[in-house]
Amino acid sequence: MVRNRSLAADYVHRAAVRLKALEVLFDAGSWADVVRESQETVELALKGLLREYGIEPPRIHDVSEILLAERNRFPRELQLHLEELAGISRSLRRDRELAFYGAEDLTPGGFYRREDAVHAMEAARRAVGLTEPFVDGC
Repeated sequence: MVRNRSLAADYVHRAAVRLKALEVLFDAGSWADVVRESQETVELALKGLLREYGIEPPRIHDVSEILLAERNRFPRELQLHLEELAGISRSLRRDRELAFYGAEDLTPGGFYRREDAVHAMEAARRAVGLTEPFVDGC
């Protein structure tokens, strides 16, 4: 049961602020960090959206399944974008740990490219842009 509804606006506001941080990382050419932070930005925005509609966000990084399962709790105008938002969440979730930690055979700074960062940042902007109008206080 969601009790603190003001968290919804807080999450989405913080996601919007993180978009500015993404620009700093992008300008520094830190592509892996742009990818990682884009994922966190999307996660915050979508969890804020869930909270706004009385859905307790699970403690997982990809909430796409919950968005789709609870489709009927959202306004019709937002329902039109749920597949897109779920796709953004799934896509960025795949890179979350790899972009941050790397692996024995992969160094994030050498693996991620400018195009990856552009795609991730655009996805984060889109998710925040679609979320803000549906959360009171944003």
